[in-house]
Order: sequence, then C-alpha cells, then structure tokens
Amino acid sequence: MDFMLEEELMDLMTFCLQNPESFEITAKKKRISEIGQELYLDGGIDALDNFFFSIKNRIIGEIEKDPSPLRSLWNGLTTDWHY
Repeated sequence: MDFMLEEELMDLMTFCLQNPESFEITAKKKRISEIGQELYLDGGIDALDNFFFSIKNRIIGEIEKDPSPLRSLWNGLTTDWHY
C-alpha cells in the first residue's frame, strides 16, 4: 500500500508543481491532503516525514522543483506538523 500511495503522491505533487494554473489543481491538492491523513493515521508524524523526504528528493531529482510549499497541505493533521 505504501508504494502505491508514494507513487500517487509523486504524481499529484509533480502535477501541481508543473501546472500551477490548471483547473484541476484544487482536486489534486485535496487528494494530497487525503493521502497525508491516511499516512498519519497509519504511521503518525514519522510516516509524514519519511514520505515527504522521499518524495521531495525524487521530485527535485526529476523535475528540479522543490515541493516544500505543498507540505502545508498536511497542516492540521497534528500539532507537530506546521509548515
């Protein structure tokens, strides 16, 4: 399951970074938030940290854009996650 979520998250974040003006952006960001909730419920803040670290490195390596601004989509899941 983790591999599938990682790939979906990778696709969603890449889309958001490459198509910031798309009419689909709201739905994509909503799904990123939902995945964050799934990850948090399954593995806590460590899961969020690990997934984001992995995704960030892959995205920077593949499209040379930093997905860090998208971390804020997971704000509110826990008081320990505030970006």
